[in-house]
Amino acid sequence: MTQTTNDQPTGRATGPLVPVLAFAGIVVAVMQTLLVPVIKDLPQLLSTEPSNATWVLTSTLLSGAVATPIMGRLGDLYGKRRMLIASLAVMVVGALVSALTSTLLPMIVGRTLQGFAMGAIPLGIGLMRDMLPREKLGSAMALMSSSIGVGGGLALPAAALVAQNANWHALFYGAAGLGILAIALTLLVVPESKVRAEGTFDALGALGLSVGLVLFLLPITKGSDWGWASGLTLGMFGASAAVLLVWGVYELRTKAPLVDLRTTARPAVLFTNLASIMVGVSFYVVSLVLPQLLQLPKETGYGLGQSMVVAGLLVAPLGLTMMFTAPVYARLSAKYGPKTTLILGMLIIAIGYGAGLGLMSAPWQSLVIAVVLGAGIGLAYSSLPALIVGAVPASETGAANGLNTLMRSIGTSVSSAVIGMVLANTANNVGGVEIPTMHGFRVSFLIATAAVAVGLLLALFLPRQRPAAAHTQLRASSEEDANLERAEEALRGFRGRVVDATGTPVARAKVTLIDRRGRQAGATLSEDDGSYALAVPAQGAYVLAARADGHGPLASSATHAGDDGAVDVDLALPAETVTA
Repeated sequence: MTQTTNDQPTGRATGPLVPVLAFAGIVVAVMQTLLVPVIKDLPQLLSTEPSNATWVLTSTLLSGAVATPIMGRLGDLYGKRRMLIASLAVMVVGALVSALTSTLLPMIVGRTLQGFAMGAIPLGIGLMRDMLPREKLGSAMALMSSSIGVGGGLALPAAALVAQNANWHALFYGAAGLGILAIALTLLVVPESKVRAEGTFDALGALGLSVGLVLFLLPITKGSDWGWASGLTLGMFGASAAVLLVWGVYELRTKAPLVDLRTTARPAVLFTNLASIMVGVSFYVVSLVLPQLLQLPKETGYGLGQSMVVAGLLVAPLGLTMMFTAPVYARLSAKYGPKTTLILGMLIIAIGYGAGLGLMSAPWQSLVIAVVLGAGIGLAYSSLPALIVGAVPASETGAANGLNTLMRSIGTSVSSAVIGMVLANTANNVGGVEIPTMHGFRVSFLIATAAVAVGLLLALFLPRQRPAAAHTQLRASSEEDANLERAEEALRGFRGRVVDATGTPVARAKVTLIDRRGRQAGATLSEDDGSYALAVPAQGAYVLAARADGHGPLASSATHAGDDGAVDVDLALPAETVTA
């Protein structure tokens, strides 16, 4: 049975908790763009062929995709802070391995370990939900979610400066230092959450998901080298589909799955995850196009002739703007709900790419594009964890946000492959060197705009929320208040009052909803008047378990027909039994 082990809020941590977790997220995100300034030089630096050098980037992507949902689930089971520190420690080891080598295989090993730390993003979001007071949760989750873009944006100019003025291995020493600092700050500031999901880790499910993801992402990232119609590429896509299908059937049948696919199939979760793929696509396009446009020589007729460092500085506002949109998002979401802010963010992204088609002739125009896109992507990224947290129990927060982060990673992977293919197929060959063309850049922006349009359409299918309900839902913490607001919104579930043996209301009693398979389907705390409300995921028989300090526990069976009504079930707690 899956349930949280805490009866009371796990903490009301404030102060430096949010900046420390956000810093950890930024450090992890730095790993994704650390080598961007030296991509073109990797074959020479590692004394290998260009096709082999791309594995240095591909390995980080693959390990990050595999680790993200797995670390989220491990955090739910064994402690989110513990798994966050473990993720950062693996990243530090990987950075040191890369710093000490100039050969291909050890570099790939080091980069694989660095990518493993991507699981820190959903773990940080889960810790925030468990620890923070409700009024701080919205902006905190927005900042943590945006840290992916913030880290990437800030890493570009910093890595370019290091690569231009020092040995390229200094990039990895710097990354290791940042990781050690993040671990130290986490140990000092972040308490461990008491929210746990009981059960065992689904090792077979983790293996199946890992194999399926690798078989899917590998041909996406290497398809341009292997050939999109080659037997290897098509065979891996087919194998991925078969493995993920078998994995899905297994997950539906196991008692403690790695990913609860029934929860994932809820419209609020499903359409959020699908929209996340499109947001990931749109984010990565600008990261690929603008640095190349800025650094191309002016002699091409359209290149802007900027140095590596200046190009990085002009793109950096993309990440900075994402960071500054976090408090703006919190205010907008409080008034209109996270669905509306997601739609608004996507509209701003579309405007940014649309305007970008005509703003490619001067460096300052690239700065404008970066700011506008940063604002839109920041709003969109900030909305995603709020939508996920509002749709799943607290004991599944880590795994659910891990899956959502994975969807964004899939989006960036697809974006990298598609835009790389577009730029390669539209490039001019000058003296044996492939030079990207303005036509290729504009086609890339059009692809990003189309992705945003699809994401906008998906966002429109998200369940409608009243602004007040959405605001309360966003602020819900580890006490499982989110289930209460969802039940009030949907009016499909159980409601009633928790009272003692004399009929007096019992406030802050923990009420847990357990399905026929013995798994937690929801939980909440009773209000001051003893009232509670819990949504049901489907019709059927359930058990309502209630307990509170000073009272005996109670388990009451109840059945819901699955219509849009609420079933009234009052829970009378017996007197506490005192043993001699």
